[in-house]
Amino acid sequence: MRLDLASWLEVETYLEQNRTIILPVGSTEQHGPMGLIGTDALCAQTIARLAGERTGTLVAPTLALTPAPFNTAFPGTISVSAATFKTMVSEIISCLHGQGFERIYFFNGHGANLVPVGQAASEAEVSAGDRLEIRIRSWWDFEAVNKLRRDLYGDWEGMHATPSEVAITQATHRILPPGSATEPPRKLSADYIRAHAGDRHGPPDEHRRTFPDGRVGSHSALATPKHGKALIEAAVTGFAEDLNSWAR
Repeated sequence: MRLDLASWLEVETYLEQNRTIILPVGSTEQHGPMGLIGTDALCAQTIARLAGERTGTLVAPTLALTPAPFNTAFPGTISVSAATFKTMVSEIISCLHGQGFERIYFFNGHGANLVPVGQAASEAEVSAGDRLEIRIRSWWDFEAVNKLRRDLYGDWEGMHATPSEVAITQATHRILPPGSATEPPRKLSADYIRAHAGDRHGPPDEHRRTFPDGRVGSHSALATPKHGKALIEAAVTGFAEDLNSWAR
């Protein structure tokens, strides 16, 4: 059930029965030698649309232009400031709520989105009182998904251009030759992972010097389309269960 493929009359009819909408959010940034630039948006979009079909929930167009400043030294990355992104999210929430949506589920695929989306959501909920509920989850938040990631890749999941997200896009879009990703990257220390969680990476030129092919501790070449299909099913199931429980 896609908002962009519905008419306004169909949306008005939908709102008579259901006040919930899913809003996927991702990014447009490099994902290593064999990862698609739209990976984060494509992962969130694929899982959200399948969960929307499974639960009968309307899915809005994906927000794909989001903060990714650390990757702008890699051609193709498009980044907007966190402040600009937060303003856009706030205005989208206001618009949807003004039309009658009372539950907005942000379904995320990019770590740097979480703070600005969370801030916009908190402010909107305070302003609207009990007339608006907002939920924010990432596709990797569900335990079945994380078990698969651990079982399939262990420490080689890494932090960016992960084999799990590459596997999802392999299952749904394109398989690119691994190139330099054939060789494993250097492993990250626990201290590095803690310090850079949530995409807290350094200036773009420094980031590219440190991770010259774009991978951050992630052995992307371990990905397969078969893995991607399993990850998608686990994420769709977890998301659909969480959505049905929340929006009941």
